[in-house]
Formats: sequence, C-alpha cells, structure tokens
Amino acid sequence: MLRLRRLVGGRAVVGPNLSHPWSSVAAVRIAKHTARRIALAAQGFEPGFAPRSVPTMRSVQKVIDRVRLLQIDSVNVVTRSQYLPVFARIGPYDRALLDRARDATPRRLVETWAHEASLVPPDVWPLLRYRHASERTVGRVASFESRHPGTLDRIRTELAGLPPVTARELEAALEHDQVVEKTHWGWNWSAVKEGLEVLFRLGEVTSAGRTQQFERLYAPTVAVLGDVPAVPPTEALAELTRQSARAVGIGSPRCIRDYFRLSTAEAAPAIAAMRASGELLDVEVPDWPGPVYLHADALRPRRIDARVLLSPFDPVVWQRERAEALFDFRYRIEIYTPRHKRVHGYYVLPFLFGDRIVARCDVKADRAAATLLVHSTTWEPECRSPESEAALEQTVAEMAGWLDLESYRFA
Repeated sequence: MLRLRRLVGGRAVVGPNLSHPWSSVAAVRIAKHTARRIALAAQGFEPGFAPRSVPTMRSVQKVIDRVRLLQIDSVNVVTRSQYLPVFARIGPYDRALLDRARDATPRRLVETWAHEASLVPPDVWPLLRYRHASERTVGRVASFESRHPGTLDRIRTELAGLPPVTARELEAALEHDQVVEKTHWGWNWSAVKEGLEVLFRLGEVTSAGRTQQFERLYAPTVAVLGDVPAVPPTEALAELTRQSARAVGIGSPRCIRDYFRLSTAEAAPAIAAMRASGELLDVEVPDWPGPVYLHADALRPRRIDARVLLSPFDPVVWQRERAEALFDFRYRIEIYTPRHKRVHGYYVLPFLFGDRIVARCDVKADRAAATLLVHSTTWEPECRSPESEAALEQTVAEMAGWLDLESYRFA
C-alpha cells in the first residue's frame, strides 16, 4: 500500500496510509505522478475498474456512479460527447445502453444544467433545484413573460396533455389549437423554444430523452421524475461539494467547485467543513499552487494502465489549470476558433497512455466513407515512442470498430 511523505517541522517523514487523516499535520507532500494516478483513479481509470469483457448496463452504471455527470454537446464530429467518457472507461459498449439509461424507466440519468448541459443521476437533480430560484433564472422568466405574456401558461397546459415532444412538435400543437379556436397565433418558433428553455431552467420541465437528430424531448418534470422533494440549499451545496471532491480525488478548491459549477461562496463552507472533519486533507503537489486537497477515501494506485482518447468534455481535461498542473498539458478546445487560428485542429482528443497525456489527435468520423480519420497527431515532448505509437493505433482501431466504421486512417 502506498505510503506518502508528510511534512513535520519542515522535514519529510514517512507517514501511514491516508485512510486515517493526520489532523495534526499541516500538509502532505505528494509527487506529481502520484497525484495524477489519484486523479485518474477517482475518475475510473484504476486497474480493474472495468475489465474489458462485453460491457453491460452494470458497467455503464459503474461509470455513472463514479463520474456523477456526463457533459452534453451537440458537436457530432466523432460521436456525441456524452458517449465518449463511458467508452474511455469501459471500452467498446453498446451506445444504446446509455440512451436507455437516459430514456427508459427506471431512469439512471436525467438531463439538467450541472457542469454545463449534462446528464446526471436522478438523485443529483434535486441537489440542483436551488438554482431554479436564482436571480438569473427569475430575471429570465420575468423578461420572457414581459415579451410573451401568457405563453408559459399555454405551454404548461399543452405539455400536460401530450407525450414527450420536441419544440417543433409543441409549436405545431399550439398552432393547431389556436387555429381550432379561430384566434390569431402570434408566437413563432423561437418564442416556443425559448419558453420551453425557461421552464427547463425553472425545473418545471425536463428532458425525457433525445431524438436521433439530438432534439430534446420535453415533458413536465413530475412525469419524468415524479414528485421530487426540495433539498435545503445549504444541504444541497454540501452534498454537491462532497460528490465533487470524491470525483476529482485530488484538486484545488477551484477543481472541486468547478465540477458542478459552484461559486466560491457556495463551495467554501462545505470545503471548510470537510477539512475540519478530516474528509479533505491538505496536500502539496510540485508546480501546483496551493491550496490543494486530497479526499481521505481517494484510491492511490501504484500504476494506471490507461490507453484511451479523451473527449474534449471529459472531466479529466475540462478544466485548463488542472490539466496543466497534473499533466503538464496545455489544452484549449478549438471548435469555436476560426480555422486559420487553430493550432492542433478542430475536434482534438487528448491521448491518455498510462498516467500521462502523451499526444493529441484531430479526429473525424467520415461516415460516408465508413472511416475514422486522424487528420493530425501532435506528440507531447519526449512522449513519442514505438510503444506509444502502437498504443495509439490500437486505440484508434478500437474506436473505429466501436463507431461501426470499417477502417481508420492516419493522415
């Protein structure tokens, strides 16, 4: 079992396993490679997390339980972003399993605003309800009502009598009812969509799934999740911070609060309480400005055997400062960067090999040609080797097969 050095009177001595916190010690010194392994294990990359047999719903559930959210993005250059973190952790799985977890009863995932637009376990959704009454949400409701008086009530009434529908379908239903009533229908598509999004932010409406075209299927929240009890904001923030700390394993206060997009004021009391109880331990990591905290229950594996291409929206890399501190990896998503200003490409996936990010690949699924294209590969300094090159090709081939493509090609 790993033993870490603690600082006592300015000198390092060997301390016991950190499952028992040292309340009398100010900080524990942790090597950067150890910090990387802790962080990756917290995200489900430790040896034995997901044996590479045929993944089942149980395998998908393990990922959900560990990462606590999957960020959604509409870009479909390789595949929708929510599928990639699961693939990275359990290997080639049937993507229909994730759809079923989101769309079928009993639901294992529900859509909401968490880190960004995300899929979260149903037990996380009530913890985020305090945001429904935020000044920003209330202001958005007031603005919409002033521009489209009565529209939200009309949408509520219509949704209550319909199965889950897209915004386009709801627009058609509303227009039909207005024609039957022989009154002027004065809304347009953007107003209906905006009204649905306002109700989504309020928590009155949620997603019952997505269409093949990635359109959200709207339904009253009570129809999807039942009657969800309110959680007092203080309790909700404490639990969100606790789940964040477990999910990052080791990190700065910003790492912890950024996971669910908490503000400094929202996360600070919970972080202080966790430090006081010994659930978070003060640590020092080279080149990582403090404070940095280690979760007392974090796994500390001696090795990480990862060989995966990471989504740009994977928690391992979504926070820039964390990626630089842990992996010496400066990562910027260039999807929204003008083409002539891009450095590495459009949809760039970091390649995690062992416990290091060793390269980045600009990848595209050419569905017409049934080929996974790697437009470019940029290796990190001193990371290119016959072993890493072979591992990357094996990973690209595996991804191509998972995406039902017939071949792969490096430019």
